[in-house]
Amino acid sequence: MTFSENVARLQPSATMAVSSLAKRLRAEGRDIIDLSAGEPDFDTPSWLVDAAVEGVRAGATRYTPAAGMPELRAAIADSLVARGAEAAWGDVVVTAGAKQALFNACFTFFGPGDEVMIASPYWTSYPEMVTLSRAEPVFVQGPAEKNFLLRPQDLEAARTERTRGLIMCSPSNPTGAVYTRAELAAVARWARDNDVRLINDEIYRHIHFDGDGTAPGLLELDPEDVGPFVLIDGVSKAFAMTGWRIGFSYSEGAGAKKMAAFQSHATSNPATPSQLAALAAYGNVERSLEDIGQMAKAYRRRQRLVVSLMRELLPELSFVEPGGAFYLFFRVDSACGPGQGSSDFCTRVLEEAGVALVPGSAFGDDRYARMSFATSDDLLSEAIRRMARVLEGG
Repeated sequence: MTFSENVARLQPSATMAVSSLAKRLRAEGRDIIDLSAGEPDFDTPSWLVDAAVEGVRAGATRYTPAAGMPELRAAIADSLVARGAEAAWGDVVVTAGAKQALFNACFTFFGPGDEVMIASPYWTSYPEMVTLSRAEPVFVQGPAEKNFLLRPQDLEAARTERTRGLIMCSPSNPTGAVYTRAELAAVARWARDNDVRLINDEIYRHIHFDGDGTAPGLLELDPEDVGPFVLIDGVSKAFAMTGWRIGFSYSEGAGAKKMAAFQSHATSNPATPSQLAALAAYGNVERSLEDIGQMAKAYRRRQRLVVSLMRELLPELSFVEPGGAFYLFFRVDSACGPGQGSSDFCTRVLEEAGVALVPGSAFGDDRYARMSFATSDDLLSEAIRRMARVLEGG
């Protein structure tokens, strides 16, 4: 069968594949602890659910403008203004999850002949989105001893005359590493000086284990340090609303208009009831921050638990100590046999321990595996103890 060049190199999402396998094994009666999916285990706050239900009962089941309800775009813009942006509602495009916002940006700003740098290790969909836009992904990695965080010299070494963009994520999926304000500013200045559009995925910004609970983002920088950019965020992680599929992009007006026009032909508006739930979230900041804070507190506790247990039970496996998000990226090559990689390790752990992980090969580094700690303390403890028993047995 012949396929279009648009999808010839496209690969399915590895994280979704592992999660689907874990669900199938569980349905077959296997005792599986699924630490593969990047999804909060909390329920969506009930008051946000109520907002959607009440809206549906009131007849809010029709199309909205393709870029989202103006009142939702305005509420999101207000949240950005509170961070220091000079944002207008027209600069915001509401999307069917942050993933669509990222795809809109790639398809709008990049094309054939362009190179787009991707901070590595990377979320699995970044390179596929760049490829779908007919541009070329270029993977750039910072030093392992610095948690792979990029420095201007790493970027400069990889830059060519075709470099048009840089995609990064802080806090990072899969490593949990977080850029300080100074580190992020250095990268932003490099992008500005080299006319490289910076796309910063800030979907985990509220899950941060230092300071005031929010990780530094582009809007916390001196505006003079930031050139052309697209900020990506949404309600999926912070509000435990993954299935509601609401994300957004924020960029200068002309870029936002082009992304909105593209979305009008690709998907049109995100689901109207989901937008109503998001409007409640962004429209009641005090209540939202209270819910976010409670969930973030649990993630901090789980981070400490996982780090402690890994050091106690699996001291031979080094890892990036997560400063945010809810992932542990740990090195597994020492536990692999000759010629084996992270997929072999994860298959063994799934088959022998009943623990589902994602191989690091999905994120661009076959030496590692990713564990999500967005689940209960008891399950996390049991999963790591199972893994230790399997590895101790050779």
